[in-house]
Amino acid sequence: MSSTEVQLRRKNGLERFLSLFAAIQPGEGLTAFLLMMNVFLLLTAYYIIKPVREALILGGAGAEIKSYAGAGQALLFLFIVPLYSAYASRTNRLRLVNGVTGFFISNLVIFYFLGRMQLQFGVVFFLWVGLFNVMLVAQFWALANDIYTEEQGKRLFAIVGIGGSLGAIAGARVAGWLFEPLGPYRMMLVTASLLGVCMILTNWIHHREGASNREHAEARQPIGTAGGFRLVLRHRYLFLIAILVLLSNFVNTTGEFILGKTVAEHAKAASNSQAFIGEFYATFFFWVNLLGAVLQMFAVSRIMRYIGVGATLFFLPVIALGSYTLLAFVPVLSFIRVAKIAENSTDYSIQNTVRHALFLNTSRDAKYKAQSAVESFFWRTGDALSALLVFVGTKLAFGISKFAVSNTIFVFLWLAIAWAIVRLRNRRRMADAETLA
Repeated sequence: MSSTEVQLRRKNGLERFLSLFAAIQPGEGLTAFLLMMNVFLLLTAYYIIKPVREALILGGAGAEIKSYAGAGQALLFLFIVPLYSAYASRTNRLRLVNGVTGFFISNLVIFYFLGRMQLQFGVVFFLWVGLFNVMLVAQFWALANDIYTEEQGKRLFAIVGIGGSLGAIAGARVAGWLFEPLGPYRMMLVTASLLGVCMILTNWIHHREGASNREHAEARQPIGTAGGFRLVLRHRYLFLIAILVLLSNFVNTTGEFILGKTVAEHAKAASNSQAFIGEFYATFFFWVNLLGAVLQMFAVSRIMRYIGVGATLFFLPVIALGSYTLLAFVPVLSFIRVAKIAENSTDYSIQNTVRHALFLNTSRDAKYKAQSAVESFFWRTGDALSALLVFVGTKLAFGISKFAVSNTIFVFLWLAIAWAIVRLRNRRRMADAETLA
């Protein structure tokens, strides 16, 4: 559709409603809404299956094995990412998304029958859910990156992200309602059904955009030949994004340890320690999800639109720097709670959206393969390195203040990587402008 045609068209009711959250142009509403609903159902499915994962591993293998299994997920992605890249090299985007989603649906059906046979698979299922969460979400954002131009993504990713924020809230609530009447194994079928609807929406989006998109012929072609890890290691921009994701998750995970350790110490003085911990985290998660949803709906699009993708990268690390600097001197639970609510809500809204927007100006290879490697292996490596810091710090008798100081040091590294990404983006933009001139 030409710019003249866009100007002549008027916004329909859906587009006027979505304009409350972002600057949307006529003709963009339905696709943005479909993408929003797709990720809404995807996150709902994940949060429905998440308590099933906890019940199966904690009720069987135990908390210690759960910890070891979490660390092993990063190693698992060393094998999964090359397999995913190889498959992506031989097919187009629609078959890739449908094939991977269908694979996870079939797995859920298999797990259901294994559970009905009373077989124990808690550790395997824990690892599988880690794959499910990372691979399908990364793949969804790769599709969104492939559909939108950089200008559109800066405006519309905020709307798409609303679906993720609301899906996390809805999924947790639905899981609480369904767990007791259905049990863990039937909830697997509920999740499989939701993924089936996601497939329908993906096909609708693909064919809708293909009918009017001049790049439809490219979307029909295989995605490319390079592997995900190879792309990350060969291209400085992608490598910097990978390190950014690693550091941000490292800092956040270490912060979760600081919060958990402080809560556990305070719980010892309570008459009912389990009730104290449960009530604390219930309130904590409520405020994180509420504030994150508000930021996603009313702040993200406006921030990215007015200051750009690069500058938005600094929001979360600046908040983290202030938080952990304060906690290094005043390691009080009330301050830690406020700091982590601010950090996590910003992470789930502003940081999550801008992180995905970094891939808008990359190749289709990078959007599907490199993004998958970054969101899986490098993300989980941040978890593993945080666990290593906790292990070493515990051996050295670190208190809360010393862990906060350690996190502050890594936040400075995070800021340096964000600055390097912004400089590289600016250089690319200047080079493109000179080429056009």
